[in-house]
Amino acid sequence: MPEPAKKPVSAFAKKPKTQEAEEGSCVVFEAETEKSEAKVKWQCNSKDVASSNKYAITAAGNKHSLTIKDITMEDANVYAVIAGGSKVKFELRVASKPEVPAEAPAGEPGKADQAPVPPPAASTQGETSAAPTPDAHPAEDAHPPDTRQDLTGLFTEKPQCGEVTVGENITFVAKVNADSLLKKPSVKWFKGKWMDLASKCGKHLQLKETYDRNTKVYTFEMQIVAAKPNFAGGYRCEVSSKDKFDSCNFDLAVHEARAPEGLDIRAAFRRTSTDGKDDSGELDFSALLKKRSIKPAHMNTDPDVDVWNILSHAPPSEFEKIAFQYGITDLRGMLKRLKKMKKEEKKSEAFLKKLDPAYQVLKGHKIKLGVEVANEDVEVKWLKNGQEIQKSGSKYIFESVGNMRYLTINHCSLADDAAYTCVIGEEKCTTELFVKEPPVTIVKNLEDQMVMKGERVELECEVSEEGANVKWEKDGVELTRDESLKYRFKKDGCKHVLIINEATKEDGGHYKVKTNGGESVAELLVQEKELEIYQSIADLTVKAKDQAVFKCEVSDENVKGTWYKNGVEVKPNARTNISHIGRIHKLTIDEVKPEDEGDYTFVPDGYAFNLSAKLNFLEVKIDFVPRQDPPKIHLDCMGRTSDSTIIVVAGNKLRLDVPITGDPSPTVIWTKGEKVITEGDGRVHVESTKGHCIFTIEGAERQDEGIYSVVVRNPAGEDTADISVKVVDVPDPPQAPKILSVGEDSCIVQWEPPLFNGGDPIIGYVVERKKLRSYRWMRLNFDPYPETTFEARRMIEGMAYEMRVYAVNNIGMSHHSPASQPFVPVAPTSEPIGLHVEDISDTSITLKWRAPERIGAAKLEGYGVEYCKEGTDEWIPAIQGLTERSSMTIKNLTTGDKLLFRVRAYNMAGPSSPAVLAQPVTIREIMQRPKIWLPRNLRQTLIKKVGETVNIMIPFQGKPRPKVTWSKDGEPLEPSIASVRNSDFDSILFIRKTERKHSGQYDLTVQIENVEDTAKVMLQIVDLPGPPEVLKIADVWGFNVALEWKQPKDNGNCEISGYTVQKADKKTMEWFTVHDHYRRTHCVASDLIMGNEYIFRVFSINLVGLSPEPLTTKDSVFIQKSGIDYKSPTYREHDFSEAPKFTHPLVNKSIIAGYNATLSCAVRGIPKPKVTWYKNKMDISNEAKYRMLSKQGILTLEIRKPCPFDGGVYMCKAVNDKGEDVVECKLEVRSQIAKEEKKEAQ
Repeated sequence: MPEPAKKPVSAFAKKPKTQEAEEGSCVVFEAETEKSEAKVKWQCNSKDVASSNKYAITAAGNKHSLTIKDITMEDANVYAVIAGGSKVKFELRVASKPEVPAEAPAGEPGKADQAPVPPPAASTQGETSAAPTPDAHPAEDAHPPDTRQDLTGLFTEKPQCGEVTVGENITFVAKVNADSLLKKPSVKWFKGKWMDLASKCGKHLQLKETYDRNTKVYTFEMQIVAAKPNFAGGYRCEVSSKDKFDSCNFDLAVHEARAPEGLDIRAAFRRTSTDGKDDSGELDFSALLKKRSIKPAHMNTDPDVDVWNILSHAPPSEFEKIAFQYGITDLRGMLKRLKKMKKEEKKSEAFLKKLDPAYQVLKGHKIKLGVEVANEDVEVKWLKNGQEIQKSGSKYIFESVGNMRYLTINHCSLADDAAYTCVIGEEKCTTELFVKEPPVTIVKNLEDQMVMKGERVELECEVSEEGANVKWEKDGVELTRDESLKYRFKKDGCKHVLIINEATKEDGGHYKVKTNGGESVAELLVQEKELEIYQSIADLTVKAKDQAVFKCEVSDENVKGTWYKNGVEVKPNARTNISHIGRIHKLTIDEVKPEDEGDYTFVPDGYAFNLSAKLNFLEVKIDFVPRQDPPKIHLDCMGRTSDSTIIVVAGNKLRLDVPITGDPSPTVIWTKGEKVITEGDGRVHVESTKGHCIFTIEGAERQDEGIYSVVVRNPAGEDTADISVKVVDVPDPPQAPKILSVGEDSCIVQWEPPLFNGGDPIIGYVVERKKLRSYRWMRLNFDPYPETTFEARRMIEGMAYEMRVYAVNNIGMSHHSPASQPFVPVAPTSEPIGLHVEDISDTSITLKWRAPERIGAAKLEGYGVEYCKEGTDEWIPAIQGLTERSSMTIKNLTTGDKLLFRVRAYNMAGPSSPAVLAQPVTIREIMQRPKIWLPRNLRQTLIKKVGETVNIMIPFQGKPRPKVTWSKDGEPLEPSIASVRNSDFDSILFIRKTERKHSGQYDLTVQIENVEDTAKVMLQIVDLPGPPEVLKIADVWGFNVALEWKQPKDNGNCEISGYTVQKADKKTMEWFTVHDHYRRTHCVASDLIMGNEYIFRVFSINLVGLSPEPLTTKDSVFIQKSGIDYKSPTYREHDFSEAPKFTHPLVNKSIIAGYNATLSCAVRGIPKPKVTWYKNKMDISNEAKYRMLSKQGILTLEIRKPCPFDGGVYMCKAVNDKGEDVVECKLEVRSQIAKEEKKEAQ
């Protein structure tokens, strides 16, 4: 399942802004965080800032401030404040203290009032370089300062306007942050509007770019060397990256250098040579011109104008003036483009509708290109990048439907991204097809991993498409292949793998893989290798001349170590041997002596712990005693007493070698409780030797714990001793942990201690977590955590997790607990916005608000509304539970109370911060004048047909609820005429089925006490009209009849819009319309057929339609016949015959022997001519080698498998009664051997 994309949320409620201050002053930057417990860090030029004599850092709740004292020019830097994952940058700009202005030269008054200030982004080299101050020119006040925090495009620093003196250098700097760009940005520098400066680089212009890998910032510089006066003007910097673009305008002012002791008139007559010769170049008198201030182009306060539009409408005589006014340098190029723009496209004769300029289709989908042609029978050709598309398979489908011609491209791929052309004869239309690849999604997400230092790490994901490009990031920084080959990127089909050969502590962090359709995040934890002790060294008790062996086993066979005795390193000698084989380290001491007794320690190299054991030397001194010696148990020789407890780890072997004395040799009995332990080979067994009794437990278990008694007897007596054995083990696993609460990226988990601690106190717990659908558990703490409540952090919001716990004692770690119930880290939403009072009455109030700006990964469950009286802190819920609506009416309130209201949004994480009304609200209804809001459509007469429904809703306002009354034509409205329904905000007039009597004026009155408002609605119910009256035949002449009638009595309650006049032959009685929507009450019916008898009828027409019944003439009209003789014209028959003529001649050919060849030509002639073929003037009509074909004037001669002897002159002759025509051609037949020799020669 793809990981949900986490919406970036700023940790700051208020961000610090860029400020400007003078030298020696003090400045304070303030910031407010969303959470009061958030930790804030201040930086200067990416370095942390701490409180000192220079900086003062304060924090009170969620308010934080940085104070900079005694500001100097060195403090003009970029500062930043960091809280959580949010970082806000801002600047401190330092202005020098104002100096006493120097006296201005006599020739330049007013210059002394200007204090030169260096431009922030344009650095100059020289003494007179300066930027204009705000009072240098009035137009400069209209230019807003370029504050870096207001940048919204690609620039993080824009080039600034600058000034330079002739002969000096100046540099303009632009910076672009590439953190959000997938491709390196490209930058272009322009002078004016169109001059690209990339081609002007040389002696006076240099372009440079650098890239900082740490900050991911590209720096682009344009340096002007030895500036000249003509370098002054407006410049533009454009930056683009894939689908992003930004530009910035700036100006350069070039000043003349002042003569130190007056003007040298001879120096003014200089030449424009650049080769250093005094007598070359043209004279330049610009130094004698009086200097005047030039208003920069971008300082113009006029709105932007379209120069193309101005040039297209201006006469040619004004072109140079316009170019000078708007700073156009390449006027000739613009005029060429303008000339092309003015050319009107010739209307196509072949195409009625052409292809669109461009089409776009997703990869794998199909697209249909269509054109509409003028000739339905015309054939079209489709071209792809100039090559004709052939019909092959199902890739391309050609369709012809009427005048439409279609080209369908199935299963579009990137190879189909091309230009397509439809050709008809000499005309064509072209379009561009862009094939868009679907977004690449992540099918298999990255998995969290925890590895040991030095191990190999492979982070693997799977995307939806093979060969897709992905971007890897670590903690927001893009990963690339560096020289040390730290990171390797592997592609295997849809799988992408990031490989880290030897992981270090610095490689830990969050790794992210990005595609154009999603991203996935995983956390890598790198842990120092812990050396595990498989077998520790044990205490030894040995006798003289015996061998002592200390043995231990560790997890890493490469780890070496050092042995110490009483803190002194042990060196190998004749009796002492030190060995290291694999994971086992041994210290062997032969022929143990008393001086070998002491504490022995093994210290692994590189690890801060050791293994210790004690060597006890047993020296048995037997004095001369009589033969009857009572038995004695010598526990003191083992360094133990009868009260000592022997501790053994479960699963380990316990062996007690107890010295005993007695003469004769005593018998030994071991018991545990009342059970006697006998000699044997069981797990718990004893054995006796001369002077010793040995007690052994193989693989100690918990039930082996207890007090063991040993009894020795002989005839002289007996001795008894008790030995306490305690078995310790790892603890039982804790209970399943419970999730107490969750946050945006954290949760608090709690668990119960294990029921059994293994016989040793619990020293802490180890917590692990994993994603719900993952199989990899990740450890959250490496040192045992002593509490049973743990806060887990650095989780992804919206992702489901599980937790489990291990218990740890001195023996080791328990099995893991059962996993917790799945949970999702979520943060509460932001507070609802726009809380306001919608309505209020004496006992209720209606509140409205909008949803929070930030919902988060969890679903919004609802809103909680509370109120409290002013002066109290007791918030009372308005309703039990939550409401899903964004409005609520709270009822049953006490009139006159002053109440505060607040609304909180709830989700899985709990309530958000409350949205509170700024002022208390007094529960009292506010008097509001009655006002009717008559809809626009009711301000004119409402026309309805008989039988239709009328539903009029008119809203109004007024408090308290106004009295609403309706009247019709000045009389109270009867319930039988219409139904009325009134509410607090509107009134509805309803008529289910209208009749003519419902027409009239309806008046609505809204009244509160003695204040009222009225509105009227005109309702007109219309019906079909009645038939006209008094239809008569006024006159008859020729083929014409004049009719007259009168308007109908019933017009249907609306104006008569016309009449329909129809005629019918009395024989057939089929009616035909003579006039439709005829406005007058008289008309003439013309073009009647003589000999027929006609009757006429007339319908009335109004807004509703035709009258149900027409008015028909009572009498009929007979059209008299008149005699007419028809004489058919005579025509001379046209002679279509013509002599034969070849419309397409024969073409000379060169063919290869053995392959069939054809000669073709076309002829026309009437009657059809007789065709004869000749070879070298010999008739070949009857030869079997040749085949003659003729189809609709196309003549074809097929020569079957020609040989070199078939070459010659071929002639075709066509003959008919009108004449004859002849065409001929040459045929060359080349042998195949010659062809092969030619290939070999090549």
